[in-house]
Amino acid sequence: MDDTAVLAAYDREMREGARADGPGARIERTGAVVRQVSEAGGWNAVLWSGLDAAGAHRAIEEQIARFTGLGQEFEWKLYGHDRPADLGERLRAAGFRAEDEETVMVAETARVAQDTEPPAGVRVVRATDEAGIELVVRVHEEAFGTDGTRLRHQLLAQHAADPGTVLAVVALAGDEPVSAARLEIVPGTSFAGLWGGGTVTRWRGRGIYRTLVAHRARTAAAHGCRYLQVDASDMSRPVLRRLGFRALTTTTPYLYGA
Repeated sequence: MDDTAVLAAYDREMREGARADGPGARIERTGAVVRQVSEAGGWNAVLWSGLDAAGAHRAIEEQIARFTGLGQEFEWKLYGHDRPADLGERLRAAGFRAEDEETVMVAETARVAQDTEPPAGVRVVRATDEAGIELVVRVHEEAFGTDGTRLRHQLLAQHAADPGTVLAVVALAGDEPVSAARLEIVPGTSFAGLWGGGTVTRWRGRGIYRTLVAHRARTAAAHGCRYLQVDASDMSRPVLRRLGFRALTTTTPYLYGA
């Protein structure tokens, strides 16, 4: 895999050429910025920017004005290779708050092991209705310690509008949800995104996360997706590396108004 070429394709297809992530959201392209604007409860974000030192300050002010004018919090999704090199410092100076850095990892779908089975007593099921989505949200809240309201809203809206592009799966130990994850397929691109993979604390270290990666890789392969992409945390990065994923850059969410 040519890392430089794949990163360029990712920027072109998934960031600069981004599509809205669900109903009630739209993509706006203005100057050297691509952003998503959503209705209340949705995700608002700057997805891509092609800035230089001379124009960065004005672009930052314009994004703040746009979203605050709508009464919306938003995220500037900053990547490690974005320019200017001090863009993160400029965002902090403008009032943004940086959250934890993650690593953008990519693998060729065909090279990811797709035959991994869950441990004994655990089964993987697809969340195809409101009850299933509620299980996904329940795992998300317990595994990450965060509120799942936005995720619930997003998954319900995506499932209602276009269920073929989002696969949400839950690992169950008996009737107890112990791990969950999502696959997002973006038609017309080379990439499928692996999102939200999390396991509740007492079930970690048993190979369930690896099983959910394999399950989603099979689906991505069936849809002809050439690459799998993950924004990986420190916890998942070693597992993904062993599965054949490679680190291409980093991404850090800079939050404004949150």
